[in-house]
Amino acid sequence: MEGENRLHIYTGDGKGKTTAAMGLALRMLGTGREVLIVQFMKQPNSSELASLKLLPGAHLFEGAAMRGFTYQMDEEDLERTRREQTGQIDAIIEAIREIRPSMIVLDELAVAVSCYLVPEAEALRLIDEGLRYGEVVVTGRGASGAMIEKASYVSVIEAKKHPYGDEGLQARKGIEW
Repeated sequence: MEGENRLHIYTGDGKGKTTAAMGLALRMLGTGREVLIVQFMKQPNSSELASLKLLPGAHLFEGAAMRGFTYQMDEEDLERTRREQTGQIDAIIEAIREIRPSMIVLDELAVAVSCYLVPEAEALRLIDEGLRYGEVVVTGRGASGAMIEKASYVSVIEAKKHPYGDEGLQARKGIEW
């Protein structure tokens, strides 16, 4: 890519952070370049992954899947989840070095850090390695000050209205996941 690679952050309590990141990934794929997508703290059944798997140049890192929500976990489950989420950092870095993608999407990394599942130093090490090869996109609520300071693009997605909180509507496949 021309010029210096940049860090993009999509954070805040509104819906659309992952959607924005996947749209950016789709744009990069449209140029014929390679994109690596890593999802933290999610099950591997997000609908966007089914579409992305079909596209040339899209690489999906299949890392440690979550087994429930952190607020439902006891301390033993939380500790196991911390080991799994943090333990995949070196494998992600190895994938980045092998693929050399023009874009790396680190979906929900910010929230993994804010929930203490990934140490901030490890997240920043991952971001720095990604920036050696391409643009890096980080999503998730509660992006740290260090991430925001490092970023060139920061979008804070604000929730004004959402049927989940306002009406009790459950998450819907194809919309929320």
